[in-house]
Amino acid sequence: MANHLSIALGQCSGPGRKEINQDFHGAIVPQGHELATKGIAIAISDGISSSEVSHIASESAVKSFLADYYCTSAAWTVKTSASRVIAATNPWLHAQNQRGIARYDRDKGYVCTFSAIVLKSATAHLFHVGDARIYRLSGTSLEQLTNDHRVAVSAATSYLGRALGVQGDVEIDYRAVAISPGDVFVLATDGVYAHVSADGMAEAIASGTDLNAIARGIVDDALKTGGEDDLTVQIVRIVSLPQGEPVEVMELASDLRPAPLLEAGGEIDGYRIARTLHASSRSHAYLAEDKSTGSHFVLKIPSIDKRDDAEYLRRFMMEEWAARRINSPHVLRAVDTKRAKTALFVAMEYVDGVTLAQWMRDNPKPDLESVRGIIEQIAKGLRAFHRLEMLHQDVRPENIMIDRSGTVKIIDFGSVKIAGVMEASPAAMHGDHLGTPQYTAPEYILGESGTPLSDLFGLGVIAYQMLTGRLPYGARMAQAQS
Repeated sequence: MANHLSIALGQCSGPGRKEINQDFHGAIVPQGHELATKGIAIAISDGISSSEVSHIASESAVKSFLADYYCTSAAWTVKTSASRVIAATNPWLHAQNQRGIARYDRDKGYVCTFSAIVLKSATAHLFHVGDARIYRLSGTSLEQLTNDHRVAVSAATSYLGRALGVQGDVEIDYRAVAISPGDVFVLATDGVYAHVSADGMAEAIASGTDLNAIARGIVDDALKTGGEDDLTVQIVRIVSLPQGEPVEVMELASDLRPAPLLEAGGEIDGYRIARTLHASSRSHAYLAEDKSTGSHFVLKIPSIDKRDDAEYLRRFMMEEWAARRINSPHVLRAVDTKRAKTALFVAMEYVDGVTLAQWMRDNPKPDLESVRGIIEQIAKGLRAFHRLEMLHQDVRPENIMIDRSGTVKIIDFGSVKIAGVMEASPAAMHGDHLGTPQYTAPEYILGESGTPLSDLFGLGVIAYQMLTGRLPYGARMAQAQS
């Protein structure tokens, strides 16, 4: 069985007895690291039958979702990525309605339902607005996982209560469910389920293995039993799930061994070592010169003691992964070497300056304006992390650099937590909180998960220390749990 997420997919759509099919559907099954970091996306949409342009709305909703979802940050969770894409599509449809007859009659406008599944790692993420349905095959019956957003006027009459394009804002239902190999999901528009029961669809799925043929059969059955509306059904069977640690998440070759300890004058992959900047039980950092350009960078390699520590090496690889995705003048950036590596190391920009810890020793009584400027720049750097759903988790003076021009940069990504990677591979972010106790938020000490406010706690401690010359809790912070 494949050691990655894979599915079998069957789809069928038709206009029923109408001239134009106002439904639209689609799916994207990416390859490589995108499969691990973003997953598989399946979407279905149904334009309202009273509108002559709703087929454009349904096509736009599905196409924009399938295209734009994969353009969102790999660091974002599925919920954040998909919700932001849908939230951008809805006002665009609404704006089209404000330019024509739909401004006064929404039944004539760019209005459609929308339902989608994103499969990532071992979870199905469901997004839904309108009255299309998402089912899961449970035993021999279909379980409806979504609610129909219809408002009943009488026993025989109802209308669509929620859809894309109706208002400038839209509420999207979200649900996450665990998946296993063999699970089957069904997406269907109302033209199908109004004429083919859930039991009928379940029976059809159990009758064969060709999902496209089964989907065509369900659509044909709906048409034969009186279906006049658009008819669309998608059937998704989970074939396999990722096992163990997906290397694609790291975007690094798994066979690279850590670089050897280096000395001044030594060379590695086109870099000449100038001097050692830092050495500890965890890592070594060197000032290096790119022989082809003369530019200076920092090379970081694992220490001898950590070279066989799989957990540490996972975190070490994630440092560069995270740095490449943050674009801020106040966050240390990774260097694109544009050359193949022969050993495992991280190349970062070189900051010619001092740590904030050294700056505070040199300036024991700083003026308020200087403190405010430094804190503001650190806050901007943290905001860049948080916008990508990353937590630094080790905000302290030793991890802040100030260059000769006064620009402040956050360094050291060894404790970073990345929400999107946690979804794809919890093991990649596994481990206890690695921050420094004196700057650690109380929730970490209590064994709870961190939030952006946890990073801000560390920033608050730094501000307090800069203004008073001492830590607010000193060594007692580690005793907070008691």
